[in-house]
Amino acid sequence: MLKLLGAAMVVAASGLCGIVMAGGYSRRPRELRFLRTALQMLETEVVYGATQLAEAMKQVGSRCDDAVGPLFYQAAGELSSLTGVTAAEAWEKSLTNYYPGSALKPQDLLILRNLGASLGISDRDDQIKHLHLAMEQIRAETVAAEEEAARNVKLWSYLGFLGGLMLVLILY
Repeated sequence: MLKLLGAAMVVAASGLCGIVMAGGYSRRPRELRFLRTALQMLETEVVYGATQLAEAMKQVGSRCDDAVGPLFYQAAGELSSLTGVTAAEAWEKSLTNYYPGSALKPQDLLILRNLGASLGISDRDDQIKHLHLAMEQIRAETVAAEEEAARNVKLWSYLGFLGGLMLVLILY
């Protein structure tokens, strides 16, 4: 009875490890979609609302999903503080805090950093161009992430449970 309980625990633990690995692959496309939506909201605020960048980021942070809201909230807070930081510096600091807890890959971070470098230093039309470029690049990364997730989510889920079963068989 004790061996059976131990075997079940090994299979369950390895299965959960596989599910956790699969979760990272399924989280990235969702987070990228939220980022793209947030950038569309930012574009709307800046272009059509003629809102200042700090207030626009605050509005976007309050309206978008909790997965990406903190990125915009922190950038808005940095811009609103009276420390004299530029929009690019505020965005970079916000990205530095946001990235470790996200499911984003380095290429996603590069897209966001490139966008941040152009924030607040040009006119509205140029801002629109940079936002559109970032949204298009994020859309392409989302498609690639969805394909990667389709391949790897099932793989890691099955691999976790089957690895646990194999380990139980080896140990018996």
